[in-house]
Amino acid sequence: MPSNVEAVHDAVDEPARARSRTVYSANRTLRAPELTLPEALIPDTRLKMDGLAFLSMLPADTFPVAFLDPQYRGVLEKLAYGNEGRNRGRRRSALAQMSVATIMEFLHGIDRTLIPSGHLFLWVDKFHLCEGILPWLKETDLAIVDLVTWDKGTFGMGYRTRRRAEYCLVLQKKPHRAKGVWKVHTITDVVMEKVSQREHPHAKPVNLQGQLLAAVSNEGDCVIDPAAGSFSVLQAAQNHGRMFLGCDLNG
Repeated sequence: MPSNVEAVHDAVDEPARARSRTVYSANRTLRAPELTLPEALIPDTRLKMDGLAFLSMLPADTFPVAFLDPQYRGVLEKLAYGNEGRNRGRRRSALAQMSVATIMEFLHGIDRTLIPSGHLFLWVDKFHLCEGILPWLKETDLAIVDLVTWDKGTFGMGYRTRRRAEYCLVLQKKPHRAKGVWKVHTITDVVMEKVSQREHPHAKPVNLQGQLLAAVSNEGDCVIDPAAGSFSVLQAAQNHGRMFLGCDLNG
């Protein structure tokens, strides 16, 4: 019997392999192992708990896909707009911020729980995209394999250009491959989707996240999000017939 550490593949006969020499494939042969969870972790609910404690309770080498939208002060520290704690900045600055060390702990926890060739979709802003996040990935099996730009359709702040985009880094755990793993090839690398931020100041696009998780998982698979914020990934998972498991400090 295969262990959780091994990627579980469907058997494919040799003639079928010979007919399929392209780098693209609409078939996902990678399978996640059977899921067993502690009683405290209830799927498809808005769990209120610390994300690192949540990750420590998850079994290793089990989940095909994870999302992480870290709350960090990258832009706030670099750009002194003078509105922190007032008006639009009040809800943003009130969120518990993660240090680089904390973000790295989250990434290590996610790396442990992903199956081989599993994916992490990591949200970053323009500052971290330009500065680079490779130090965050030290001592993990994760590597950046793609990037999606989310055009929010609204203007943000900026000394020079006005920010209206955020970035979703596509990371994959070793072995890094697309064929037989990524099954949807209609997702563009620039996506425009307007999102209301009335519920949460960092709400993310449900439709885009749904397309991404559908590309790297099968129906019935479990998607994890240890810093769920507005729980947009919960909605995205349910829209595509996936199970969701995630938490946030505010529930």
